[in-house]
Amino acid sequence: MKPGLVTYLWGKDWDLPTLIANCARTGLLGVELRTQHAHGVESNLNAMQRAEVKKRFSDSPVTCLGYGSNYEYHSPDQKILRQNIENTKEYIKLCQDIGATGLKVKPNGLPAQISPEKTIAQIAASLNEVGKYAQDFGQLIRVEAHGPLTELLPNMKAIFDQVTEPNVKICWNCNPPDVSGAGLVENFNMVKKWFGDTVHIHELNRNDYPYQEIFNLFAGINYKGWLLLEGSSTNPEDKISAMYEHLESFNKLKANIKKS
Repeated sequence: MKPGLVTYLWGKDWDLPTLIANCARTGLLGVELRTQHAHGVESNLNAMQRAEVKKRFSDSPVTCLGYGSNYEYHSPDQKILRQNIENTKEYIKLCQDIGATGLKVKPNGLPAQISPEKTIAQIAASLNEVGKYAQDFGQLIRVEAHGPLTELLPNMKAIFDQVTEPNVKICWNCNPPDVSGAGLVENFNMVKKWFGDTVHIHELNRNDYPYQEIFNLFAGINYKGWLLLEGSSTNPEDKISAMYEHLESFNKLKANIKKS
């Protein structure tokens, strides 16, 4: 298991050279880029600019995992749904061009006016469409467990029960509801067969999530992917020190792993 960074809060104000340098310096060696951040890696880059992004990463020890998009497929408005799908396809091409391996997308809710079953089927069908498209570009579709109701693991399972494309994977998101219902272990086991190569973790010095247990569970399935810090409740002024502290906490949890 390897430590990395989502640029959500802690990296949003860094241009690309600074982002890469800071991740290399602090040992967070995988990066999921986010939209509308200072690094400016967006679909409007031309071919030369895309090649430059790819070279910056290839010349560094930092792996560009891909892009963390906000594209979602739950809207009952079919025009909005189609726009999200088509925009997803544009960023799939961007990910290939910058040397990345996948695009993060998300469900983001179950509209109250529509039956959950219908929305779940629509989300799954959309994931199948973008997943099939992504195969031609050698990309994964990483589906973040996100949003009201859709972050619940039984609903993620209901979506993935209808997903047929093998390159569509779940990105576990360390949400508080992970421990609800039947509990963390059963929720984890419910969806583990669909895990990909990225997991989102949050500040490891918080006491509101069972991080040692989740490290144990991922070690128990021989997970070899990235655990990406998505700082969500803090925005420290000294990001470098905070990243070093995160890596120290990460290594302690990893050292204390007990496989079941």
